[in-house]
This record gives sequence, structure tokens and C-alpha cells, in this order.
Amino acid sequence: MNKRILTVGNVKKTMRYFKKNGIKQAYYAAKERIEEEKRSDYVYTEPKEDVLAAQRADWKRFPYRFSIVVPAYETKKEFLYELIDSVRKQSYERWELIIADASAGDAVEEIVTEYQEKEGERRLRYLRLVENGGISENTNAGIAEADGDYIGLLDHDDFLAPDALYEMAAAVEQAKKEGIRPVLLYSDEDKYDNNACYYKQPNQKYGFNLDLLLSNNYICHFMMAESALMKKLKLRKKYDGAQDYDLVLRIIDHLLTAEAGQDIRKLNEKVLHIPKVLYHWRIHETSTAENTASKGYAYEAGKAALEDFLKKRGWDAKVSHSLHLGFYQVDYVPDLLTVRPEVGIVGGRILGRQNKMISGIYNEKGERLYQGLHKEYSGGSTHRAALMQDCAAVDIRCIRICESLQPFFEKITGVSYRETGTQNLADVSEITCDEAGYRKLSMELGRIAAKKGYLTVWDPKISVKYAKN
Repeated sequence: MNKRILTVGNVKKTMRYFKKNGIKQAYYAAKERIEEEKRSDYVYTEPKEDVLAAQRADWKRFPYRFSIVVPAYETKKEFLYELIDSVRKQSYERWELIIADASAGDAVEEIVTEYQEKEGERRLRYLRLVENGGISENTNAGIAEADGDYIGLLDHDDFLAPDALYEMAAAVEQAKKEGIRPVLLYSDEDKYDNNACYYKQPNQKYGFNLDLLLSNNYICHFMMAESALMKKLKLRKKYDGAQDYDLVLRIIDHLLTAEAGQDIRKLNEKVLHIPKVLYHWRIHETSTAENTASKGYAYEAGKAALEDFLKKRGWDAKVSHSLHLGFYQVDYVPDLLTVRPEVGIVGGRILGRQNKMISGIYNEKGERLYQGLHKEYSGGSTHRAALMQDCAAVDIRCIRICESLQPFFEKITGVSYRETGTQNLADVSEITCDEAGYRKLSMELGRIAAKKGYLTVWDPKISVKYAKN
């Protein structure tokens, strides 16, 4: 495997970033990218044959039928062969692959016919479209023909891991045993460099995280949704380029509306994350994986889809593009705690003397995420350290709390809650303890908020300098 860091693609990315954000941001973005690629030791390994054999022997106990829809348009032959083969090699066999073809030529149809006639593959269905209606309309044509319990979307130049459908079926079955009917499922993914022939940039995702979703479509690939709901919602042509993001946001809006008053955190029961790489996003000359600027309209469409979601929710907020294409910043008017009553705590970053993050966001284990990261870094290719997100707790030294939780702040700290400074953060000047003490207080407050049904939101735009470090 030959990992090339100084590539033409990386140089072009840096130049585009420089033109958009200026020399300072371009410098730090390039520096972080180089450091990330140098230390990356990621290697994708397919499940061993004995594991796949066990899945092939086991799949019949699951009753679920999956429909995979592919909108094809002048698809390269080698890409289409690899896509179809990746589906046919699935260890789970109850599937159908629907290829909705808007190509002018016959190449796609000929390849599908080859599989149908020479290989006898009847699970492969071909749909010739009269005209090219754009990716949403073309995909909708395939969705209309699907008869599976769940529908998954697969881009015409990407491909699946061989255990993708088995893992999806197993996740649905496990949820069913727990009395849960999952509506949306998604997995981790990586990128496949088509020129260098290696896998890189694994996107190991979180469970459902509303505020992270409002910053970026982190759900992305491989995504499956309940068939009846997807057929009802469909993709919307006005959001072409960000049609998947718009669909996910509308599914979430549907769940919140259909079950009004529910604890947003319980959407983890309806939106399932399978923490395995099941989808390979191909990097080639014209893909957005290689050139994020190749489809600028897509980022405007994503912004519009997000604005539509916020409007439906009745949340007074403004959306703007972040430094990174495809990532967004949501600013609430007048502020997050006022606009969204389900949010109980909001906090930000604590920076040390070297402008590196010493604290801020905690996970369920009490671990500090992004600790030691320079304030100008975004956290790598996912840019997660620069995005708002829900979390277990935020550091008590950089925090704001809703009124109903303020008595608990006073109870666990022994200090009256009052806000100070330009950012209206809690005054913790009277609280003196070591780092372990601050973590204990922060985690305790986060647990109380969760128990009371509140979200804790981390906002990296909020920063304080801590002189002791």
C-alpha cells in the first residue's frame, strides 16, 4: 500500500481552501491534513471467510427483505461491475438491486442483461428511464419499484462490504427483540482511492446525535430507511446534490412530529447506528470525495434543506457555511437555550497557554474529546472537533445552564449560579479544585441533565482561555 501525502489532489484542496478562507486557515488545514495522513494506520480488512460462511448459514432466520436503489447515469463499466459484484457477494441473500438508468447509451443495460441472462441473477432489476430527471427523480423512480421492508441507497460509483446487509438485518432483529421498530439505519464508511487502490479516512460515527446532524450529514452512507416511509417522503428535486441529507432531516422531523413530546434522546431507538465499515465511497477524478468543490450547488442545497428543517421545527435560527464545504453553522436567535427548550446545558472549549484544548466536551466514559488539539484544527477529515454536537457533559468552567437546572448546579458546587462575561458563562471563580474535580462536577451535572430529559450541547465557537495550563 502506497500512501502518498503530497498528491495533486491534496495540493488542489489546499489552494481551494486558501481562496475560500485565507492563508492562515489554509496553513492550519494543510498542516492538520498532513499530520492526519502521516499517522493514519487504517487498513480495511474484509471479514474472514469463516465469518462470512457463518453468516451465509445464518441469514435465513431473518425475514427482512432489502431493496437497494442505484441511480445510474453514464456509469463507468468497471465501476458498475464492481458495484453489482459487491451486492451479489453479500452474505445475506434476501435482497433486490434496482438500477434506475438515465444514461443516453446502452452500456448499463447491457451489463445488467449480462448478469440476468448469463448468471441467472433475477434479484437484479433494470429500469430504463425515459429522461434524465436529475438524481432525486431518478432515484424516486427506483424507490417506487422497490418491494423490500427497507430501502438502501447506493451511489453508482461506490460499493458495499460483503457483510453490509447481514449486519443491517442483525441490527433490525436485535431491536425487534427489544420491542423497538427501527426506522433509519446507518453504518460507518471509508473512502477507496481508485488511483492508489487503498482504503482510507474511516468515518467511525456516533449514535444518533441531533446537533451533529444539524452541522453535517454525518449519517451519509450506508443508509437504509423503512420502505413505507421512504416511499411516502421520497427525494425532493429542489435539493438535488443534498437529497440524502434532506431525506434524513425529514425522517427525523417525521419521528419528532409523529411522536410529539418524546425525549429526543430516545431517537437512538428509532435511528440505529451499526458501528462497522459497510460502505466504500470511491475517490476518483469527478467524485465529491476527491474534489469537494466539484458540486458547489450541493452545499447550497444542503444549507437550504437544513433551513427547511429548522423552520418546520419552529426554531428561530440562521444557517451559514462553515470553513469546510458541506459543513454548516447554526446560530440561534436569541440563543440556543431560549429557542430549544429540550436543551438544558450548552458549553464550549477551554484553551491552555499554547492554544491547545485542555477540556470542554466529555463522552459517557468521562473522557475529554479532542484534548490537546490546537484551536485552529478541526479534528481531521470529519471536522468533528469544529462542530456542534450533543454529548454526555461539558466542562463546568465553560458552561451555560437553563433556569430549571440552575438549582442543581448550586447543589453540586455549593456556589450560587450566576452568569458573567461577554459570553454569559457561569461564574466558577469560587470553585477551586483539580482537573479530576472539575471533571467529576461536569459529569455529575451532565447526568442530572440527562435524567431530567435535557440535552447537553457542545458548541466549539464558545471558548475561554485558562491561564493555569
